[in-house]
Amino acid sequence: MSGLLKSGLPASAECRSLLADGSVLTVSATRRPRAGRAEVKCTAPGDARLAERMQEVVRLARHTERRFDSRDQVVIGIDRAPAAGSAGFGRDWELAVVLADRMVRGIWAPRGAVVANGWSDAWHLGRVDGHAVDVPPATLPAALLGGPGGLAHLGQLSGHPDPAAAVSTARAWFPLHAGGIADSLCWVEVGVYPVQGAVHGAVEAPDEEQAIAVPGQDAARQLAVRQALAGARHFDNGQGRTGGVRWRTTVRFGQLHFQGRSFELALVLADRIARGREFLPRGRLIASGQSDAWHAGRVDTVEGIGPKCALLLREAAPGDRILLPQAWQDALPEGFAPGVRALGASLACVERIGII
Repeated sequence: MSGLLKSGLPASAECRSLLADGSVLTVSATRRPRAGRAEVKCTAPGDARLAERMQEVVRLARHTERRFDSRDQVVIGIDRAPAAGSAGFGRDWELAVVLADRMVRGIWAPRGAVVANGWSDAWHLGRVDGHAVDVPPATLPAALLGGPGGLAHLGQLSGHPDPAAAVSTARAWFPLHAGGIADSLCWVEVGVYPVQGAVHGAVEAPDEEQAIAVPGQDAARQLAVRQALAGARHFDNGQGRTGGVRWRTTVRFGQLHFQGRSFELALVLADRIARGREFLPRGRLIASGQSDAWHAGRVDTVEGIGPKCALLLREAAPGDRILLPQAWQDALPEGFAPGVRALGASLACVERIGII
């Protein structure tokens, strides 16, 4: 790491990672005043998709950090593109990117140069799943290797417990209408981690939107998710239910590509369950609905009542709870409600959240 600035934080940091052919790549991280820019910017030589993955990894790995600091932008670069591969090959650089980000922000201060190899499918839980390249101990005795027997989770860097234990995760399902045979239920998963508060001097993230990560989705879907959660949480705040708690949030979908906004009610309800604001059903919570006024707790109608109800009758199981827009109440297909009850599931048409 470079010399310290007046803030006591390093101006830059480097972390290296060993490649399968024995060569070494270098990840560099620098800080600069944010000035309205994104909190993380990543660059990779001639590989925009790699840069996007780097940014996604960093944002997810920040999910289990207890403080939110929005003062600086971190710029992370990698000096070469690793070869793609399976079983972690081509992803062993991920741990080096995460560590460089933490080093430049003063969250982790190693002694001396760092070589790290590791990858994860659950950075949002602070978990390190493994490493693909075997680093010879005699060559790099101080190398950090991810996975069981090495660095299994990011809390180990500072001797802390597994951060995944503090992440509350919930799922809800929503019907996807894709033209008949392809109709299916899709899950949306929300994981929340409590943030102690913003660092002194930091600019607060308005409505926590900057602390919401939606990996694998395009910019439009990410914006829709952030706006829905921000509005619904604003409704909670207005009712005095959150006690000022702020959250880092990760939202994942069972399918990456689908159209429409009918997932929003399931998203909002999964978030409320994860934050302890909603009762748990015995089975799954299945919902379809959207809103242009989540800040008021309102649930608006969505299209596809016929095929979605048919799908729900095929998929409902004992203990499931199905929530639909109030506007559907008088238009439900004949026999739908009795059919749901006969399956051991329950049904409600709602006009607002918070009173379900």
